[in-house]
Amino acid sequence: MASALLFFLFLPIAAASGTLLSQSDEAGYISSFVSESGLVFAKDLLVERAVDSLTLLRLPDIEKDVRIPVVGVVHMVASNITLSSINVSSSTVKPGESGIVIVASGASASLSFDWFYSYSTWLVPIKVSDKGTASVQVEGLQVGLTITLDNKNGTLELAVLQCGCYMESLVITLDGGASWFYQGFIYAFANHIRSSVEDAIIKKITEGAQKLDLFLQTLPKEIDVDKISSLNVTFVDEPILTNSSLELDINGLFIPSNKTYAQNYLYKVSQLSNSCDGAQKMLSITLDEAVFNSASVIYFQAGLLHWMVNKVPEQSLLNTTSWKYLIPQLYRKYPNDDMILNMSLMSPPDVWITSQKVGANLLLDMTVNVLDGSSTIPVACISMVIKFLLHARPHCIQSKIQGVLQVFLKTVFVPYVNVHLRQGFPLPIVRGFALQNASILTTSSAVVVCSDVVFINSTGLHSSL
Repeated sequence: MASALLFFLFLPIAAASGTLLSQSDEAGYISSFVSESGLVFAKDLLVERAVDSLTLLRLPDIEKDVRIPVVGVVHMVASNITLSSINVSSSTVKPGESGIVIVASGASASLSFDWFYSYSTWLVPIKVSDKGTASVQVEGLQVGLTITLDNKNGTLELAVLQCGCYMESLVITLDGGASWFYQGFIYAFANHIRSSVEDAIIKKITEGAQKLDLFLQTLPKEIDVDKISSLNVTFVDEPILTNSSLELDINGLFIPSNKTYAQNYLYKVSQLSNSCDGAQKMLSITLDEAVFNSASVIYFQAGLLHWMVNKVPEQSLLNTTSWKYLIPQLYRKYPNDDMILNMSLMSPPDVWITSQKVGANLLLDMTVNVLDGSSTIPVACISMVIKFLLHARPHCIQSKIQGVLQVFLKTVFVPYVNVHLRQGFPLPIVRGFALQNASILTTSSAVVVCSDVVFINSTGLHSSL
């Protein structure tokens, strides 16, 4: 059940602070900040799921022998006790140092049950019995839940610190039955039904939290991105609770999937900002530039930052005819021959982020090969230091043929890279939730994704509630 569904919203997230650390150290490079509106969203979802799970809940039958004046001992039974509906008028969520407190108040509930009684006396030797139906109306129902979330060996552990239920009034209406039975039944059963309802709600909520805790224990510590890399989603540090927010930490770096080579690079952990620049969003996810650099290291070490390019959007550029005015010697020696470009990065791309822009520095070696008949002939080798800016033209540094290379980078290299970039960056979002109306900001050394959150009907998620 959904007694702690609140935390499904927070699983994709993490925070960071510290000094220079290696990937194996307990540092957080992805940070998430759940705002007050995000907590309210989660609370509303929690209350909705809790009501769904409690509706049509069956309570244990109640049997009791009651002594009635004149009549004697009467055996009474209340069976098929069913919580038919619950209406919650208001609810609140309040995080704090001791945990997260969720309270549903001013609620009302309706129950129905079957009643039965039987008795016999020395005056009437035969057994007398009767049966019927009854309804119960509960007003002023209040349910409170305090839950804690701790980091246990890189996994979130959820526990119920307190759970309570209280009702102001309970009115039982019997359909049929003698007046003496009505008074005797109310006297004997009202408190039993009250405590039965309270105990059942507490038990159901506690069982739901325990079930969710078991689900949290099964969450993976790595998420496969492809055959080359995985994302380290191990939780680090303890969750940070304020009076209106929640923050969690994960490692967030890319790691090799096959574990056959090690990453020996060190990454500086920055003090990450969760600011959405005034936007009122439920969730902000901050990714340190080290996350992107860890990915570049993985793919560089895997030997994937090497390309043979023979098809580009402007295919004529891969023919010596297009270069006859720029490099006349090339055209005179190999007129109208096609070309293949052999491009290799000589080191992992260095991604950097500021409050104004996102960029990367690349050290690229490019060999130009001419297809002359059946032969592939290398005719030039060019080393370039390239500075890429997001939404800007790449700049080439220290090159004698800078103009030629600018044309090449704009028409050949950039479109080729964009094909791979369109695959996107995988955010570690737990199934059942999705980001909505997201915006992307940059701060010093980090990218911040500010977004609202929506709940998607997920069979796997519902089965864990």
